[in-house]
Amino acid sequence: MYGAIFGDVIGSKFEFDRGNKSREFELFTSRDCFTDDTVMTIAVCEGLLDAGLSAGESEVKACVISSMKKWGKKYPNAGYGARFINWVLSSDPEPYGSYGNGSGMRVSAAGWLYPTIERTREVARWTAEVSHNHPEGVKGAESVAAAVFMARKGYSKEEIADYITSEFGYDLSRTLDEIRPGYCHDETCMRTMPEAFTCFLEASDYESTIRNVAYIGGDTDTLGAIAGAVAEAFWGVPLGIQMKGMEYIPSEMNAVIKRFNDVVHPNQAGDLYKYNSYIKSGIRAFGEKRTTENYIHVLDIIIARVLSEGQVPVPMVDVNGAWNDFDFEKLVPGETFSLGKEVRLRFDKIRDPEGNEWMPLYTDEEELNRQPTTNIKMNVPIYNILMEGYNNPNVAGVIVNPFGQFLKIDKRFLEKMIEIIEKKQDEED
Repeated sequence: MYGAIFGDVIGSKFEFDRGNKSREFELFTSRDCFTDDTVMTIAVCEGLLDAGLSAGESEVKACVISSMKKWGKKYPNAGYGARFINWVLSSDPEPYGSYGNGSGMRVSAAGWLYPTIERTREVARWTAEVSHNHPEGVKGAESVAAAVFMARKGYSKEEIADYITSEFGYDLSRTLDEIRPGYCHDETCMRTMPEAFTCFLEASDYESTIRNVAYIGGDTDTLGAIAGAVAEAFWGVPLGIQMKGMEYIPSEMNAVIKRFNDVVHPNQAGDLYKYNSYIKSGIRAFGEKRTTENYIHVLDIIIARVLSEGQVPVPMVDVNGAWNDFDFEKLVPGETFSLGKEVRLRFDKIRDPEGNEWMPLYTDEEELNRQPTTNIKMNVPIYNILMEGYNNPNVAGVIVNPFGQFLKIDKRFLEKMIEIIEKKQDEED
């Protein structure tokens, strides 16, 4: 949800047509603040978590209403529309036929929590119907949740755009340059969703998505929340933006975000591969725009992971067949056992179509499982993989996530990376 929240915060200073429609601006300033978009994003997320991921319509709606009322009363001056704040303060809130963009700006959590796009859209519809039950209001929520779902599942921009166009009828044919001249503050779904999606579609990463929002103007905090939610699912949010953006978020909201992350990324807090997702996001950005700058950006992320003692899962080859005769069915968790013979393991390698061998670096279990491999796996520091790729005369270098969106690092770049790592380690010592 960081993508939606930081998009709201950054966009808040330009809301109500206060900006000069430029991509050149300081991301975070003293004028920035979270608005109703963030408050309700947190509220809907908490409501969905309280209901449980398998809950039915009545339970989801009851929990979402309760959470939205709770958070709305906690932050009553966050910038709500008049009808919505009356809904929050009502003892028996009823939907009021709204087609405002509030239904879409608050729904990003639904795009992450459910296993299918059908279930995602169903729950998104319920979150809208508690207040924004006009068909356009419902469509706004479903479209945003669907786009987030597709982005996190690895669909391309073209596939996301085609789905949004065919399923929801939004016109995504206009460019930002065509939208910009006559576009102004508009709080309807019909004049927010297409523009927000286009800000994402014309971007190369999370930051450029948010800069696109400022470029066209309009309801910039909500556009930022919507476009930012999709951009986060597609590329991730850079660590620097996360660190700065967190300064604007109260601890009680961060508690909800942590609860959400624990569901979406179970055990991540203690995971050896924590933050390796930034490597994947960097590779994805490089795939979108294959520039030297984006390539170096990925190498910088890997270096940062090495310096923070990052690890990766590594497939190993059983050289002398030590495991062949072991009866795994008799293995008792926690019990000490002996193979009774010498165990010799070596790193598995990947051969490319040209016949060159590479040291694979898998960022996580999901990437490792993309290839048929041995059932022997070890957790190894990323630095060890880089050193093996550099020192082994039989390999061309290191290839990151070879069976997904991959990145090759040859020995020239490995040498530079190792020099930087060792220099920084010396400075720390």
